[in-house]
Amino acid sequence: MSSFSARLGLVQICLAGVLWGTGGLVLQIVRSITPLSVLTVSAYRMLIATVALLAVLAVVGRLRDLHLDARTVVVGAATGLYQALYFASVVAVGVTVSTVVSLGIAPVILLVGEAIAARQLPTRRQLVVLATALTGLVLASVYAGSGAGGDRPVIGVLLAIASGSAYALTTAVGRPLAQQRSPLLVTAGATGVGAVVLVPLALLGSGPLVSSSATVWAWLVYLGVATMALAYGLLYAGLRTTRSSAATVASLMEPVAAALAAAAVLGERLAAPAVAGVALILVAISGL
Repeated sequence: MSSFSARLGLVQICLAGVLWGTGGLVLQIVRSITPLSVLTVSAYRMLIATVALLAVLAVVGRLRDLHLDARTVVVGAATGLYQALYFASVVAVGVTVSTVVSLGIAPVILLVGEAIAARQLPTRRQLVVLATALTGLVLASVYAGSGAGGDRPVIGVLLAIASGSAYALTTAVGRPLAQQRSPLLVTAGATGVGAVVLVPLALLGSGPLVSSSATVWAWLVYLGVATMALAYGLLYAGLRTTRSSAATVASLMEPVAAALAAAAVLGERLAAPAVAGVALILVAISGL
């Protein structure tokens, strides 16, 4: 693997994180217009991404190459569950704790898993990068503004742990899959399975299922195409040349982008510790 390929992979995953980071802001905009539940929005996001990816495969003549196997089903189901569990955790314990636990536990799980697989302890550099990234994540999340908590903290933390574990599973299983197949095919298969998981849950939930606002539908298309289809395509492209644990650290660009987007669009002022947290995450990513 060349140094250029490795760095390109990290850049692709960082870009995916930036796109994911805009998703929270768009969700707030959608929810300010219509009372669609977060689960319904997530289902639309996954379904629209699936339709868009299938259309692209049809245009490039690769629709027949799409097939589902056990690993694709695992990646898709884990992707859908990750989103559902995260939003459930947000309701139970609040945005800050959910973000820190779910995004923070994934690189820890993967680093430990890689160390066990290689039968050697993580290097000092890996530990320093991970500690720097997690410190930055805590500071950026706690002081970036979204600190409202829920009334079921224990359940919320458990849901966040499950969410982070599902994200780690997605990355670990998705990496060898992405190295063997086109990122477009991997993304299309995974989002299709994820839609099958989330759509029934949304139908069983409460609240309206559709909106009469054209603005809402435009934002839903953005969520599906940009923050799902494109972002996960970049993730799986980056995983071809990037270790799973490094990928989860690079994806911490998500809270960085979310904090900066909230500051730019919603006028939320970043406290000094949040700025320091953003800087620490960027330092950690550059250390990869």
